[in-house]
Amino acid sequence: MTKKKDFQKDNRFLIITGLSGSGKTVVSHFLEDLGYYCIDNLPAKLIPNFIDLWLKKEVEIDKVALVVDMREPGFLHDFPRVFAEIKTKIPVKLIFLDASDEALVKRFSESRRPHPLYPRKPVLEAISLERKRLEAIKAMADEIIDTSQTTIAQLRELMTKKLWPRPRKKLQIAIITFGYKYGLPLEADLIFDTRFLANPFYIDRFRNKTGKSPEVRKFVLNSPETKDFLEKMTGFILYLLPKFINEGKSYLTIGLGCTGGKHRSVVIGEELKNFLKQQNYDIKIIHRDLGR
Repeated sequence: MTKKKDFQKDNRFLIITGLSGSGKTVVSHFLEDLGYYCIDNLPAKLIPNFIDLWLKKEVEIDKVALVVDMREPGFLHDFPRVFAEIKTKIPVKLIFLDASDEALVKRFSESRRPHPLYPRKPVLEAISLERKRLEAIKAMADEIIDTSQTTIAQLRELMTKKLWPRPRKKLQIAIITFGYKYGLPLEADLIFDTRFLANPFYIDRFRNKTGKSPEVRKFVLNSPETKDFLEKMTGFILYLLPKFINEGKSYLTIGLGCTGGKHRSVVIGEELKNFLKQQNYDIKIIHRDLGR
């Protein structure tokens, strides 16, 4: 028998339910495209028997999606008990599709179909009645998906995010310090210019040293202008990093430039490296023009 963690990882057994007109058929077709064996309107009392056959491999089906709702007589009475029973056998996920009254009325109006459960009632009254009777089932759901404002493509994308979220890749950050006199680093995604900061080059005792020197570092960092710049730059970068990650970016290169690439950019680069390390980012730093 497949281990439970495999079912949890792959979402192999899904039950889809919800309001009439909320998109159950769309979701069923989407899951079929993904290789699910979809069964529509299987009586709740038969679900445990089907699961027993499935677990014994007596049916050659890998992934299953059941679409169940109030079309089945006795659904409201039988399903809560059955769902509690099958949860003791397998990790099953119940997905409830919902939508606003306005969206559902519009869909029934556009399709020119009566409400399938209460065809003789006004549509809005039928929707309200079904919504009220499904409250207990909705409360049992693992995921509730509101389809009011979704197109078919958006609903597919929403299902994908809910059921198969992409593992978040750790963003790798490279810091390149450089001298403007030698050209910009072409691989940089972001570039910050530090040439407005006080230049140690014009102080005799610092001229032949670099930003790696404690004396040069102290000189640059003690400036109120540098402190203000670091605060604003790091805040801006922290704002951007989650957005780059959400976009799917795996690598980010930040360029820090000064005139010769030996003093100010090196000091600021080392400070930024230490700061981002404290935020648990994967960092490497390259002082491109330090040896020129």
